[in-house]
Amino acid sequence: MTIALVSLLLTIAALWAMARLSRSDTRTARLATPAIFGLLLIWLWQAAVMGFHIPRILLPAPTEVVSALFSHTAMLRRDFVQTFVRSVIPGYVIGCGLGFLAALAIDRSAFLKRGLLPLGGLISAMPIVGVAPIAVMWFGFGWQSKAAVVVAMTIFPMLVNTTAGLAESGALERDLMTSYAAGYWLTLLKLRLPAALPHIFTALKLNSTLALIGAVVAEFFGSPVFGMGFRISTAAASLNLDVVWATITIAALTGSLSFALLALAERAVTFWHPSFRNPS
Repeated sequence: MTIALVSLLLTIAALWAMARLSRSDTRTARLATPAIFGLLLIWLWQAAVMGFHIPRILLPAPTEVVSALFSHTAMLRRDFVQTFVRSVIPGYVIGCGLGFLAALAIDRSAFLKRGLLPLGGLISAMPIVGVAPIAVMWFGFGWQSKAAVVVAMTIFPMLVNTTAGLAESGALERDLMTSYAAGYWLTLLKLRLPAALPHIFTALKLNSTLALIGAVVAEFFGSPVFGMGFRISTAAASLNLDVVWATITIAALTGSLSFALLALAERAVTFWHPSFRNPS
């Protein structure tokens, strides 16, 4: 009864605080609102596990997840390096780079635009659970197969968004560049690529989460004796749900941090875009 009453009071206080903060447009308010909401969810999770006596093999409490993070630090660090550093980052860079170059090629050729875009749609529609085993058979159990899956998942979003972004510049701006005797590459560098940056950053942010998901899922189908996907699979099979949730927490924090860093880079690079202008 005490836990239920405390949970009710905390929920009311948190909702009141978030309602007050939502009226402010300061950076502190924008950061505090999701932080309060997240802390409230964690407390309700802890209270539900304690109040309803949920077995830890079904849902461990947040305190048990934190304990697993500290007691298995070395193992989880090795899993993080294997998955994120060795698989996600190379696959992300290669996939985004190839998608960007393919968009430039499509922009120069109507033939490629008619051929590559439908093919890219076909590749993006393939289920990851079907691609991952094939990648493991082709590239082995190391990081190469996971990076290949990441490339397959990230190339098409970058291709589509960059292609759309290159068409953002208006006809008047392009005519002005032509009147200055600017060629294709100078127009691309000075006008069309800057106009496409918001679309490119949209693809980069989207791919930052897709890449991590792809690498983790690919590790379910074959990996060395470490990796985040491998750890989730083996820990779940042995009913170590605290380790499973600890790994999931690391993956979620990594994806969120990657997205946030790209959003900050976007704001710094595309500060001129109307979406970042302060109307006041």
